[in-house]
Amino acid sequence: MTTTSPVIVYDGECRFCDWSVRRIQKLDRHRQFEYLPRQAPGVESRFPVLAASDFNTGLRLIDTDATIFVGADAVHQIYRRMPPYHLLAWIYRVPVLRQFFRVGYGLVARNRHRFGRMRCDPELCTVPYGERQIDTTSR
Repeated sequence: MTTTSPVIVYDGECRFCDWSVRRIQKLDRHRQFEYLPRQAPGVESRFPVLAASDFNTGLRLIDTDATIFVGADAVHQIYRRMPPYHLLAWIYRVPVLRQFFRVGYGLVARNRHRFGRMRCDPELCTVPYGERQIDTTSR
């Protein structure tokens, strides 16, 4: 499961998640990350461990050595690699602040469908991806 560049995997059905990833992409001037929606074809075959992942806990960063970072830990790993943000990323390593960031990220992840103009469909944002059922009768 090693990759040539770190891969950011996110919930592509969530508008808040899409917005967040677009912000990261704009800051990624060296194009060092691959961006992959969780729903993209072949994700589970490429990264089988993601099949059981609950993306309500946050995005995933899969590093080149197959280490998987989740939520706030993933965001820290992303920003510590991007200038000039890498200069402030050390703050996350302070235990009290790390816990604060993790709790804050968790609150945002669980409530992302409530934020401003980037509203998600609550039905999609609250049901884990593997448990979603597609209604084929309305098509």
